[in-house]
Amino acid sequence: MQKITSPIDMEIIEDLKAGDQVLLSGIIYTARDAAHKRMVEALDKDEKLPFDIEGQTIYYMGPSPAKPGEVIGAAGPTTSGRMDAYAPRLMEVGLRAMIGKGLRLPEVKDAMKKHKAVYMAAIGGAGALISKCIKSAEVVAYDDLGAEALRKLEVEDLPVTVINDIHGGDLYEEGKAKYKITVD
Repeated sequence: MQKITSPIDMEIIEDLKAGDQVLLSGIIYTARDAAHKRMVEALDKDEKLPFDIEGQTIYYMGPSPAKPGEVIGAAGPTTSGRMDAYAPRLMEVGLRAMIGKGLRLPEVKDAMKKHKAVYMAAIGGAGALISKCIKSAEVVAYDDLGAEALRKLEVEDLPVTVINDIHGGDLYEEGKAKYKITVD
């Protein structure tokens, strides 16, 4: 299992392959579809984003409320397809990694190759366990969105698996091919 730090250097992105298991540490951001829409609208108006997106990782997650004394509530991934309309535009301006669950559209996978970004999956249904990897959390923008606000997280050894790499590797497609049954 490879340990990497976010923001992620380009040479690390180039070395990641579909199927690699990673322990991610450092700073990442959370955003779901409403926050993505606002970020793309800001870019389309030539406005600055609420954070420097160059080399950054966005985790598709909206946490549950934190219990007293906890940094964050359950922090499991949400379905990534809801961000597919916005992801290519964010990759254009430097987004390097996305974390979520589920398949990505061909246009998003093409943008990953073109802009050198990767898509990683976190384990769905394990939000309470994932929250133990989060050392700090703060809302940085779009507070009115509640759980879907843009958050800055500090994570330590967050377990993720590379699904799509910059070379066109797709762990989901590889898995389907491996177990495909042909009938004569």
